[in-house]
Amino acid sequence: MLLSAISTSAQKVGEATNVKAGTVISVKTDEAGKYFYSQPIPDDVFRRMHGKSFPKHCTIKRSDLRYLHVLHINKEGKAQVGEMVCNKAISADLIDIFRQLYDARYPIERMVLIDEYGADDERSMAANNTTCFNFRLVTGSRTKVSKHGLGMAVDLNPFDNPYVKDKVIKPHGAKKQPDITRSSLPYRLFTQHGFRWGGNWKTLKDYQHFEK
Repeated sequence: MLLSAISTSAQKVGEATNVKAGTVISVKTDEAGKYFYSQPIPDDVFRRMHGKSFPKHCTIKRSDLRYLHVLHINKEGKAQVGEMVCNKAISADLIDIFRQLYDARYPIERMVLIDEYGADDERSMAANNTTCFNFRLVTGSRTKVSKHGLGMAVDLNPFDNPYVKDKVIKPHGAKKQPDITRSSLPYRLFTQHGFRWGGNWKTLKDYQHFEK
């Protein structure tokens, strides 16, 4: 069950900065823009991250990360507040991409910090949670930081777009046929912004994954 940062009750638009991620809102078209912004990591957000996605041994500087506040259309077709931490190098890209996905009403089920799941990738993926930053090393390496550890990769609707290698599908129970294809809007938007798609990889397929 998610933490208190998530609310499923709809509410009228108030101050955009005070609306918590996961909240379903009623928003007019001309008001949507104020919900899309990037900022240095606020203290209250960093407290949620510290010891989880931002562990004590994290080699990425807090100042190199950005907190994104966006809107997305959930699976019920309603506007929902989303949040994400990413590298500042791609923050403008992601704000533009998620604004276009929102305007096109592309469904994203959930977008909260992975810290709501204890920074556990498996739990976050099983919840179909769209995320970016989570500090960790590349599997099998003692020194190389992963793209997610750098805040340079996004996993979009991971339950609907699984990781597949040698017939192993993650997360467990995920759909075998991904929603994201080369003809889908996320693929077009991310690749236009210079991201690489894990669905194009040869030795494995990571359909949820876009990295730069």
